[in-house]
Amino acid sequence: MEPDVPTRALTEKTAPEIPAAPEAGPSPPAEVVEPAPAAEAGASSRARSRPREYAEAILVAIIFALFARTFLFQAFQVPTASMEKNILVGDHLIVNKFIFAPHHDGFGFLSRLLPYRPVRRGDVLVFKFPEDPRRDFVKRTIALPGETVEIRDKAIFIEGRRLEEPEVYHSDDRIWPDDPHLPDSYRRRDQSHPFTVPAGSFFALGDNRDDSYDSRFWGAVPAANLKGRAMFVYWSFPLEPSSQRSIREVVSIALNFFRRTRWERTLLPVR
Repeated sequence: MEPDVPTRALTEKTAPEIPAAPEAGPSPPAEVVEPAPAAEAGASSRARSRPREYAEAILVAIIFALFARTFLFQAFQVPTASMEKNILVGDHLIVNKFIFAPHHDGFGFLSRLLPYRPVRRGDVLVFKFPEDPRRDFVKRTIALPGETVEIRDKAIFIEGRRLEEPEVYHSDDRIWPDDPHLPDSYRRRDQSHPFTVPAGSFFALGDNRDDSYDSRFWGAVPAANLKGRAMFVYWSFPLEPSSQRSIREVVSIALNFFRRTRWERTLLPVR
């Protein structure tokens, strides 16, 4: 015999109430894809940001180039024959600008990253001409601060000892005496009384010793005028230097670039 259970209780147990779903409007058709407008907006945003990315990349490249040119490296064109046969007219040099830059221990990481050192005898220097800082000269270091240099019959003496100079080239075998009746350009070329290099300066001469306007005539190079040390030749083309070239000259360079470029001097170290 079944137990006596009220009808209402049995109904609630066997058929519990299901909460009614909240009212809503009609559902969109299944084939409609809602994210499409968002995807199009993202593509449009990326298209708009692309020119900005290019502009930022160009700006970073320009800043790095300016930084490198100001503090690290710079290109120079050799205008005269004063360093022949080692550096020729038309050689384009890369100059290390940071090697002689002022520094101290407080520079920390930068001092370890960039190899600073003092000027050494034999270094080929690029510097602002003391008598006209608008012009750049390239010469070889002969004497250091505090040293006494003397020239006797074209030979260089440092502190009384003759300096061996295998890189020197003499285009004129004549030796002019120390005669006050001779022009300075002759007398000072081959003879010079003892000269003590001032502190913070350097005595620099051209390798083409008979055709160089250098410390024999205008004195020592102040350290403040140094731009850097010549490292290597990156391009060599037999062309006279000019601050502004005509269209005809530019066309001539382009037409003769491969034929007249001195390829054997490309990346030639300056020693």
